[in-house]
Amino acid sequence: MINSFARPGDAEVAIAGARAGAEVVRALYGRRLDRIDKGAGDFATTADVEAEKAILGSIRGARPDDAVLGEEGGYRGAADAVRQWLVDPLCGTLNYAVGNMLVAVNVALRDGAAAVADPFSGEVFFTDGETAPVRIEGVDEPLTPTSATRLVDVNLDPPFPSAPGIRAVDLLAHPEFVRRFRPRVVSTSLALAWVAAGKRAAYVTDGGDLSGSVHFAAGIALCRAAGCVVTGIDGAPVGEGHGLVAAADEETHGLLMPMLGG
Repeated sequence: MINSFARPGDAEVAIAGARAGAEVVRALYGRRLDRIDKGAGDFATTADVEAEKAILGSIRGARPDDAVLGEEGGYRGAADAVRQWLVDPLCGTLNYAVGNMLVAVNVALRDGAAAVADPFSGEVFFTDGETAPVRIEGVDEPLTPTSATRLVDVNLDPPFPSAPGIRAVDLLAHPEFVRRFRPRVVSTSLALAWVAAGKRAAYVTDGGDLSGSVHFAAGIALCRAAGCVVTGIDGAPVGEGHGLVAAADEETHGLLMPMLGG
């Protein structure tokens, strides 16, 4: 649910920001791009930086008093700003850098509206905090989660703070998982939007508190608004536990949690 500081039109601001970033990501795709080393094997590209600039400009034009926390540029805005946007300009940089189109652009107002853009399909998944549609060529269609695909996306990128008690990698070899589901690893939080859209039965990742993460805030908001079951990997509410399990329905969530030890 949108918090008391939300304003009418926040969803359109999120959509515009995500689209602005997606245009940059699409325009720079396939080019030889400079890399900015972040350490531990992680890096950003020119596309990450330029997409974030485009998103920031879009948000600033519509909400000049709001703060923005971007993956590449950090916090911008007044220290006491009531409203804060969380921006991941290119989720799936490793994919993008090797010519893989599985990436997302994430824009979320903390505890409010959010949008996830797929730069290459043209889809923009979004929520005003209550409803969750996808916009394609100007037409909005409601997102309908379903576990029918039986496909579960598992993020295997480190760190693994819940190991050895809970390890997502062990899920793939669990006899019940093998019997009921099929794994997928797309290495981008676009998979969260796919859970909300019924393209995935669930998404699983380890990690700390992901509720305020620029990588996951938009996808979590989408899944919640679409009616998915969203908890930590330990079964605790997101914000109180570790990692993330987003499932299309109660049944799928209930099947996955024992396999994870939750």
